[in-house]
Amino acid sequence: MAKSMYHYIAATWKKPYDGVHGAYMKQLLIKWRRQPSIVRVEKPLRIDRARQLGYKAKQGVIVVRVRVRKGGLRKQRPNKGRRPKRMGVYGFAPAKSIRLIAEERAQRKYPNMIVLNSYYVGEDGRYKWYEVILVDPNHPSIKRDPELKWVATGKHKGRPFRGLTSAGKKMRGLRKSRGLKNTTKQKWKKKAKERKLKKRHEASRGARLIVPDEIRYKIHKGDLQ
Repeated sequence: MAKSMYHYIAATWKKPYDGVHGAYMKQLLIKWRRQPSIVRVEKPLRIDRARQLGYKAKQGVIVVRVRVRKGGLRKQRPNKGRRPKRMGVYGFAPAKSIRLIAEERAQRKYPNMIVLNSYYVGEDGRYKWYEVILVDPNHPSIKRDPELKWVATGKHKGRPFRGLTSAGKKMRGLRKSRGLKNTTKQKWKKKAKERKLKKRHEASRGARLIVPDEIRYKIHKGDLQ
């Protein structure tokens, strides 16, 4: 079966710094470094990813490229005398992802717009760049659009600051964990196994045992005694 144009664009962005595309990206990054940190662009650089995240080439939808510094928040070691605890070098880790910081800066720059989503477009040794999709909730074309009119309800202002965008939900740990260690799903599976083996405190010292719903249903029907 023939592949679409979006398939080949997505394949190119899996290794964006290789081959001809890598040389093109190098020229773009040299140009972007000289520009302001927040720049409105006419068209998204990654049209396939933008379309996946809700972008439409219509009035009321804009794309903004945001530059954010890379790395942690470690500071230069002070040259004056003080005890090690007060050096202020370690322990300064951002609680938010760089992509969420880019969305917040775009939201502050365009307070009348609503951030829809964002995606990665490039990085060098000092900065990362993201393109942020913003929607005007008061534009008639957005209010008529069945897929975008939800932003016009007045309940979605300041989405990045409330952790409601995709980057915010990922930062809050609301993505599917696939049962990885120390995640919510893995902990519940571990507790269920311990209850089955009667190793948890609920099943010891005469405490009430927490019965799973499916077993409680069978007991109610009379299948189990």
